[in-house]
Amino acid sequence: MLETLIDQHVQCLKQLKTLSSVITETAMMLNNALSSGGKLLICGNGGSAADAQHFAAEIIGRFERDRRAWPAIALSTDTSILTAIGNDYGFDDVFSRQVEGLGRPGDVWIGISTSGNSANVIRAAASARAMGISTVGLLGRDGGVLKHQVDAAIVIDHTVTARIQEAHIFILHYWAGYIETQLTAETETKD
Repeated sequence: MLETLIDQHVQCLKQLKTLSSVITETAMMLNNALSSGGKLLICGNGGSAADAQHFAAEIIGRFERDRRAWPAIALSTDTSILTAIGNDYGFDDVFSRQVEGLGRPGDVWIGISTSGNSANVIRAAASARAMGISTVGLLGRDGGVLKHQVDAAIVIDHTVTARIQEAHIFILHYWAGYIETQLTAETETKD
């Protein structure tokens, strides 16, 4: 059983080599947004919400080195906002309303969905695009509806949610390291 899971994990991660261009281009997009004064707005449901929070923590806190904080917001964390919007507008709007209130052109919105079909994430993407905010989908399976509604779609072609999430966290760690290295170098150059 364990050996089978390890084999699935390794096989799933190997496909990231074929996605290296879009993963790296997206890292550059995120870096440029933060470098220019923008912020990252990140959302997802369940385990993807946890990944959104994890990534925001890496950007605001630290990944591997001490440095200044950069702005990132996990849209799944404020229970008062989530329950108010969910109650007053419906669960499908819990992220889109936050994008409307917090987002600005120059920001980057990141939607994490292992299916690519989460209605609340899809609506948030639409809100972001309508506001001129760059959009990224960190997706699974065939990418779902969201694959065609974002500027950059990274699709982990696998059917097991756990393996998709493991690949997503690997990518998020890569992005955190890339951003930390690039922005720290920019700050040191300016000093």
